[in-house]
Amino acid sequence: MDSVIVRVRDVMNCDVQTVDGMASAKEAAEIMRSTKVSELLVSKRNEDDAWGIITISDLIGKILVPDRDAGNIFVYEIMTKPVITIPAQMDIRYAVRLLHRTDVQRAPVEHMGEIVGMVTLQSLILDNDLL
Repeated sequence: MDSVIVRVRDVMNCDVQTVDGMASAKEAAEIMRSTKVSELLVSKRNEDDAWGIITISDLIGKILVPDRDAGNIFVYEIMTKPVITIPAQMDIRYAVRLLHRTDVQRAPVEHMGEIVGMVTLQSLILDNDLL
């Protein structure tokens, strides 16, 4: 019996929220709050630049816990860059392995050089019949 290969493009969240690296951490938190997401893709500055990502964990660990002023910290100061991207056509089993081995919880999905979605390790495992 042939098994159906589920691709990342089949399960990704297509609603990717972005923020500029020059925005404040407070602005990033406001975007996360209003759009109900736990991560924002940080826009490239130019074609040769890399994507970045800022997460709720970044805001907690780098702003809230050390009691820094989120209005005076730029996103670029606390983001992760470059970010690991997952090819849209990748089998989700390989995406799970890649995220797990690199200790990454979420990643943008890329197709032909463009970000087309976002996946999380949790959603790949819980929303699919991998086990």
